[in-house]
Amino acid sequence: MFVDTAKVSVQAGKGGDGAVSFRHEIYVDKGGPDGGDGGRGGDVVFVATENVNTLLDFRYKPELKATDGAAGSKKRMAGRSGTDLIVKVPMGTLVRRDGEIIADLTRNGERVVIAKGGDGGFGNAHFKSSTRQTPRMAELGEPGDTFEAELELKLLADVGLVGFPNAGKSTFLSVVTNARPEIADYAFTTLTPNLGVADIDDGSILIADIPGLIEGASEGKGLGDAFLRHVERTAVLLHLIDIYSEDVATSYKTIREELKKYSPELALRPEVVALTKSEGFDAEMIAMQVDALKKAVGDKVAVHVISAASHHGLTDLLRELRAAVQTVRDAEPELEVDDAESDVITLSGEQLSEHWEVERDEHANVYRVFGEKIEKFARRTNYDQFESVNRLRDIMKRMGISHELSRAGAKGESLVQIGDSQSFPLVEQ
Repeated sequence: MFVDTAKVSVQAGKGGDGAVSFRHEIYVDKGGPDGGDGGRGGDVVFVATENVNTLLDFRYKPELKATDGAAGSKKRMAGRSGTDLIVKVPMGTLVRRDGEIIADLTRNGERVVIAKGGDGGFGNAHFKSSTRQTPRMAELGEPGDTFEAELELKLLADVGLVGFPNAGKSTFLSVVTNARPEIADYAFTTLTPNLGVADIDDGSILIADIPGLIEGASEGKGLGDAFLRHVERTAVLLHLIDIYSEDVATSYKTIREELKKYSPELALRPEVVALTKSEGFDAEMIAMQVDALKKAVGDKVAVHVISAASHHGLTDLLRELRAAVQTVRDAEPELEVDDAESDVITLSGEQLSEHWEVERDEHANVYRVFGEKIEKFARRTNYDQFESVNRLRDIMKRMGISHELSRAGAKGESLVQIGDSQSFPLVEQ
């Protein structure tokens, strides 16, 4: 079963909590803090592979979750980091978050961190100072990225077959490649894209058979709207036109128009044109159809006449396709993939902005604070530990937030909420 779209719930691992612990050794009075840091949460990593060609597995496993980091412990022992979740996806997979493309995996072995695990919290050994000898606070681990990802597969092929239903695309693919698509003498036999490798001389090309297009396909009519996405990745388009068509020029123009409506860039894609099913036509009739088609195609594009049934004209067509594909590939920049490294997708990046804003929610009588850096501190604060909350208040003072809250009318007992974290009084009660 071919599946080219899927929705999955992605959840990176939560960071482990820091520990509150003090040394307890014989003959050592009042041992100092030795609470360890929490481990980092695991990432969700997508890896493109040529061994998978459908998103079917994600229909049965819609939740992707990495493991959490372990909590720190005594003797400054850090918690174990969570295990990354490695997810294999087909080459050509797009990943969207809230409608925005965050990853496009097009090369075999390409790795992208889709969801980043949360950082582990610091243990109390981290907070010892000359004025704070016995800190009884530790940070919480941060939650990992969590969101619903929309996956879309666009086949990566050298040649994309386009044409009206029953134009002979599946028959052509079954003859020149190792693919075995369903073939029948009626329209819309092909309901899903098919891939096949065609060997020619000392090389090969990958060909994709797209379900037949009709007029209005770019607007959702027929099956074309669902599968036109697979044409976007191909290097060269092969227009197959039934030689029995009453108006071959109109057939060609209609398909071209649908491609252009779907994506203007497709109109600029290199193309090759062929009339199919020529085994039943005499030379005079073939010449007439070729002349009619050339008027629509123009002088820059050669018109081939082929017969998949009798194998007539296939070798010359495949050679031209291979040459056209090679020209496109030679113009593409070479990209090297390092299997040991992964691109990281984050919305805010590693450098957190110190910018913040204060808003008053008069309905809830709460002052809300927003800002990347201060929200990170708030997420790591354990609100059950008064020392942790006081530390957050100190950070707010140093960043100038407390002063702005006072200017906005906040009193000591006024509640403050930073981001989505728990609210707390502005001043210790």
